[in-house]
Amino acid sequence: MADLSVGPLAGLSAVLDGPPPAVDPERALARWAGSGAMSLTGTADGRPRAVPPGLVGGLDLLADRLGRLGGPVLDGPALLGERAAAAGLRRRGATSVGGDAHLVDAADGLVCLNLARPDDVASLPALLGVALDPTDWPAVRRALAARDRVDLVEVADLLGMPLGVPGTAPDRAATVRPGGPIRVADGVPLVVEFGSLWAAPLCGGLLARAGCRVVKVESTRRPDGARRGPAVFFDLLNAGKEFLAVDPTDSEELRMLRGLVEGADVVLEASRPRALRQWGLEVDEAVDRGTVWASITGYGRTGPRSDGVAFGDDAAVSGGLFLDGPDADGGLGFVADAVADPATGLLATVLVLAALADGRGALVDLSLAGTARWLASTPGHMVRPGPDLRVAPPRMRDGIGGFAGF
Repeated sequence: MADLSVGPLAGLSAVLDGPPPAVDPERALARWAGSGAMSLTGTADGRPRAVPPGLVGGLDLLADRLGRLGGPVLDGPALLGERAAAAGLRRRGATSVGGDAHLVDAADGLVCLNLARPDDVASLPALLGVALDPTDWPAVRRALAARDRVDLVEVADLLGMPLGVPGTAPDRAATVRPGGPIRVADGVPLVVEFGSLWAAPLCGGLLARAGCRVVKVESTRRPDGARRGPAVFFDLLNAGKEFLAVDPTDSEELRMLRGLVEGADVVLEASRPRALRQWGLEVDEAVDRGTVWASITGYGRTGPRSDGVAFGDDAAVSGGLFLDGPDADGGLGFVADAVADPATGLLATVLVLAALADGRGALVDLSLAGTARWLASTPGHMVRPGPDLRVAPPRMRDGIGGFAGF
């Protein structure tokens, strides 16, 4: 991360340059069990599992920084269970809580195959280099077991398929390039959000609760996919926002949109860099004139996998945040529900508020996989839960930002 010598971003830079702080293992276990996220972690029929203590410590640290920067008071780890609480989801071991991602073996190690969209299923023959029925799961597993991970990554990123491979995350959760002075006209920052699903909408929602004016922009041809999920979860993420639907083929609507972005103090987006360029939006120009531009991608805007696509579950695996160690219950497993999504959304919120506090525009380049790697990087292991440990179910925040029952 860039060395911004003074201000809130400088402190966050130092934090993200190292692992999350060590937390007392007993306290970390109690926080994890009480958050609702532990109930989503582990095999389907076994006991809930503990996680690396850095995950709890990192999320608690970010929630604390959020409050200090004027954001809502949150239980950081509890964010990981909100979608499951809304949709009634449960842990499934080597299959993700959402049901689309799977921990499977390639020829030289574990991968996470995330079939989040119909196109991902249809692209399986191209990924695997064999003609097969993509719904024949045993055949898919056999074909995967014959392919090396480096080859799978190359093809998956070319096809735009989400594939998690341990060790392929960026070295850092986020990088920052400073820009020009911020021009907040009336004291209320204007945020234009181009985001869908979880990470970016969570960030936009938290910024709205921090007092920003947030305008959520959706394409009429491709609205936010979260609208197809539980309405209560979509409403939670998007409460307090204004909504704008834009037809990307209409030149007049794009002209109006570019004017909105030119007047924004913050732009929040979650797409590969070329996507918004097709709408005539240039990030470098915006940053230089004082905009805080927060870009959330799977693997960052630059680097070996910058062309790749990722979602929360597969990005977590690429960052090493999954269950694959000795445990009383054993077995592979995912950590909570798409953990990299809400974790990155929280980190993005803190970085944006820090940049606003500094009064300087910036390109904030965040990656889902890099955030997962950061959270998994603290040395040490959480203590094994005892038989009497009470594990809370997942829950959602109430209407004012706190968690019901917290």
